[in-house]
Amino acid sequence: MKRIGLFGGSFNPIHIGHLALANYLCEFSHLDEVWFMVSPQNPLKRNAQLWDDDLRLELARLATEDYPKFKVCDIEFQLPRPSFTIHTLNALKETYPNHEFTLIIGADNWALFPRWRSADEIIARHKVLVYPRPGYEVDKDELPPSITLVETPLLEVSSTFIRESLEAGKDVRYFVHPKVWERIIKLQKSLI
Repeated sequence: MKRIGLFGGSFNPIHIGHLALANYLCEFSHLDEVWFMVSPQNPLKRNAQLWDDDLRLELARLATEDYPKFKVCDIEFQLPRPSFTIHTLNALKETYPNHEFTLIIGADNWALFPRWRSADEIIARHKVLVYPRPGYEVDKDELPPSITLVETPLLEVSSTFIRESLEAGKDVRYFVHPKVWERIIKLQKSLI
């Protein structure tokens, strides 16, 4: 049985913060792999600044293709929108019954977790791994048994920072994987 960490998000675009966190979890936690779950539509986020679905998926694949413990999963692209995590978890469990899935979320998302669709069901039926985010304290003594708080390095990089920097004409090549930067440069005029 493979132990898979599910790292969901818009990845708009994927950046070194995402990759370093997932790499850390593959090498220093119980996880065998991390699957990047590119979300076509997050119900708690506005989509005004969302890059094209296929482009975000392509960039995630480019960023992860050289590390065997990373996979990109597009199952949410086949599910009804908006993307609710409970539907994704149920579909994955049905598709891959021999895998053990752990949802990976930041402390910022843990603070919003009561607003998630079927939050109680997720906690009751699935493991959740919470990583630190600046400004969001999590008291591990108050966490349900299925929730694990993990200490990871903090890299404060955001997709918003990447997009805004590109719009301002900045060279932020070291904030994204080299293959992602290459692709962004080719497409830059259509992205901003």
